[in-house]
Amino acid sequence: MAKSKKRAQENANKVAEKQYNPSDYEATSEIDQGTAVTHEQVTDTYTEGTIDGNIDNVTKDGSLKNKQGKDIPREGF
Repeated sequence: MAKSKKRAQENANKVAEKQYNPSDYEATSEIDQGTAVTHEQVTDTYTEGTIDGNIDNVTKDGSLKNKQGKDIPREGF
């Protein structure tokens, strides 16, 4: 039991110490891929103000027309 707790703590430390790197999108490790997906979600939220994955329809000056935008594709990770 103590070994599994220690191993779990070591794995948690690996995740906690991880920082985003653009190469994470091509990485094979689960931690790196998770970091890339999380970074994408945070960027979308910051940019769009939502995590639903939709791009709002806006005018040329950036004013909101409506919220019936197109979906952001979630593939290639």
